[in-house]
Amino acid sequence: MRNVLGILALAAALPVFAQELATGEVRRVDADAGKITLKHGPIKSLDMPPMTMVFRVKDDAMLQAVKPGDRVRFDAQKIGGQYVVVRLEPAN
Repeated sequence: MRNVLGILALAAALPVFAQELATGEVRRVDADAGKITLKHGPIKSLDMPPMTMVFRVKDDAMLQAVKPGDRVRFDAQKIGGQYVVVRLEPAN
């Protein structure tokens, strides 16, 4: 029992590294505004259903790696009242 409690305490203290990424398709890239339009599936971390919406990006360099039609995996967070893509990668 002591080992189980120790494992649970350790697990609670560790940050979540295995963040589940949402999937989507790039619809538009607006590099000048630092925004990307994604048609996405559910975003569980934000309790958001599938839809198409515009996101800001944490790093403008993310926008250089994608174009409309690309399938992507991403993580978005609500920062300062805005939805921001904080991680973006090609979907395999």
